[in-house]
Amino acid sequence: MHYSFTQNKQLLFGFNDIPQSVMVNPSTTLDNNWFVGFPLLSHFHVNFGSSGMSAFDLFADDGRDFNSKLQSLIFRLDDNDFFTATQSLDVFSGGFAFGKGIEKDRYLSFGMYIETDVIAYYPKDYAILAYEGNASNIGRVFDLSDLNVRGEVVSVFHVGITKKVNNKLTVGARGKIYSSIFNINSTENRGTFTTQVGQNNLLSHTFNLDLSVNTSGIGSLIDDDNSDISNDIKTLRRRLLFGGNLGLGLDFGFTYEASEQLVFEGSLLDFGFIRHNKDLENYSLSGSYVYEGINPLFPEMPDGQTAEDYWDEVADNFEELFEVDSTKTKYTTWRPVKLNAAVRYKFGKKNSKDCNCLAEDGGYLNAVGAQLYAIKRPKAPQLALTAFYYRRVFNDLSVKATYTIDSFSFTNMGFGLSTDIGPLNFYLLADNLLEYQNIAKAQSASLQFGLNLVFGKGQKQ
Repeated sequence: MHYSFTQNKQLLFGFNDIPQSVMVNPSTTLDNNWFVGFPLLSHFHVNFGSSGMSAFDLFADDGRDFNSKLQSLIFRLDDNDFFTATQSLDVFSGGFAFGKGIEKDRYLSFGMYIETDVIAYYPKDYAILAYEGNASNIGRVFDLSDLNVRGEVVSVFHVGITKKVNNKLTVGARGKIYSSIFNINSTENRGTFTTQVGQNNLLSHTFNLDLSVNTSGIGSLIDDDNSDISNDIKTLRRRLLFGGNLGLGLDFGFTYEASEQLVFEGSLLDFGFIRHNKDLENYSLSGSYVYEGINPLFPEMPDGQTAEDYWDEVADNFEELFEVDSTKTKYTTWRPVKLNAAVRYKFGKKNSKDCNCLAEDGGYLNAVGAQLYAIKRPKAPQLALTAFYYRRVFNDLSVKATYTIDSFSFTNMGFGLSTDIGPLNFYLLADNLLEYQNIAKAQSASLQFGLNLVFGKGQKQ
């Protein structure tokens, strides 16, 4: 039983006494007859991460002024550094075992959750251009493909089934219907910007552009200045209940028990898409533009000028140069596919005849193992490798410690627990505990908790 403490629901991977673990691996065999989650409380997860910096790098009280720390970060980060934020909230969930005879070799799970997922890559050349201007960068080619951002809020309705094929192999699959509430997608930008000294010492600014941003679900809420907030709430509620842009997805998983103690598991999640055809606002800018003048387009900010005044001046220059195309073209986004692969070894079997350990543990009190997690991202997959130690302390209390290496840290220590009080199951999971003494230094953090009612626990064999 194992989970890692990085992005998304893999925290629960293989933790069979937590009902939501089946969401991370559809083949997870839950050791109960049925469960129901408390609405809006059965599972909550929030995560943030920054691969190249922390808040402490900018705001530490270390005697350095803010501008020098900002300058250092602008040039230290590269265009593969990224910032992420994810959130997941179960609206409702449940499941039950069924099948012929007492064995009940199948398990049906269902539910609905709201998920937020945002990733933005550091636009290095944009940041340098904004900070230094182009007057001091004559001849430099600025890469405009550094602009790369994706964000969405979706509601997901899901139904899954787990099937025990034989004593060694269990498989599972889940179908999903997505309803997009908001979406912004700008991940395929191309282009360059160069300034050269032309004839008569005029500055020649050359743009080669292929930039675009697609949005859905945003325009109707921000464009109507006279919008009634009650109408906005109704719109959001309708999108939550499958009145938004719709899509389909699948999850797959397997569990293979090579022996009584050695187990291999894997899952592929969110293999699916969303078709955006409602409330669209798309913008594009393409072509080659040359502008000649005495002054740079991005001058250094003079003393006394505010940042707002500076960018208003730059915006005015751009409005004179470019005409942005606005369309309502339909588009499709693919969900960020997630892969989990894990191995665990159980040991320390309790031989007492009175042992009431969960059937899934087989009477073993300990487990060690490793898990690989990957999620598809616009530039390259995000990876995390976790080692873990699991311990069943009492019949109704299990704990786990993890060590994770990922894009954010090499010192990510995590801890989780799951406990039962009668039919009530409560779990709490957190990572990056070494940074909790000063959370501003953390480049990532994740927290999950949930409450569920579980019935017939330990009775399904």
